[in-house]
Amino acid sequence: MSVHKTAPTSNRFEFVVTAGARARQLLNGSVPRVEVGLHKKTTVAKQEVLAKAVEKIENAPAPGK
Repeated sequence: MSVHKTAPTSNRFEFVVTAGARARQLLNGSVPRVEVGLHKKTTVAKQEVLAKAVEKIENAPAPGK
């Protein structure tokens, strides 16, 4: 029995928001969690969400607040 640490996205809006936030992280230098190949960062982010390699990203407080 495998236990997933990530919850699947519940709707398309959540998918887009999660993939967008992950794409920003990748553009800022985060290490990809799936095979990258020749894909753009946005495609890699989408693949990570579909593979459940990332969790839903909650709004984090801005640095210094």
